[in-house]
Amino acid sequence: MAIHKLPLLLFLSIILFLNRPVLGDTDEEDILLTGINSYRTTQNLTVFSKNENAECLADEIADQFKNKPCTNDTGSFTVPGTEPQFANYPKMLSKCHLNVTDTRDGMVMPACVPRLESSLVLTNFTKTQYSLGLNDSKYTGIGIGKEDNWIVVVLTTNTPEGSYSTDTDTKHDDDDDSNGFTVSVSLVNYLLVFMFSFCFFLY
Repeated sequence: MAIHKLPLLLFLSIILFLNRPVLGDTDEEDILLTGINSYRTTQNLTVFSKNENAECLADEIADQFKNKPCTNDTGSFTVPGTEPQFANYPKMLSKCHLNVTDTRDGMVMPACVPRLESSLVLTNFTKTQYSLGLNDSKYTGIGIGKEDNWIVVVLTTNTPEGSYSTDTDTKHDDDDDSNGFTVSVSLVNYLLVFMFSFCFFLY
């Protein structure tokens, strides 16, 4: 009798697979982080550690760039001092539980690369003006975000002025935790499939 239930169990397994937890489309970020840390190693510098708040800000800034085209004077080719200013920057900081005080010594580096081709993305950071930041030992942490053809790197320090540490004044209890929600939904999917499978075998 159990053999006739195998197609149904296979179907349920496919549903479970399709509803597996979404870990995020961070492939380009991971590849870039590996490349940058390898570059740092060749410069006899310590590798960067991930900073979640810096990553949040990088995502927010990348989102601001998403409709801006790649040109010869955008991203890593921008002339220092002519970088775009965002009127909603304080709001972005607040959303990431940050304030101006603990981000002052950080460094924000946006780059525009069509289709985010990995080798070109890395070159946009290691072979341009951005290499000055990557070669600076005062930077110890990193956050990376992307949107369309834009990828943004935020460098942090281990000092209070550049640590990108959580600002308790901007953290609210009603903030949603999307990662927790994703894990919860995923757990429900697993439990449902398990219960259905168990019931079918008992019936």
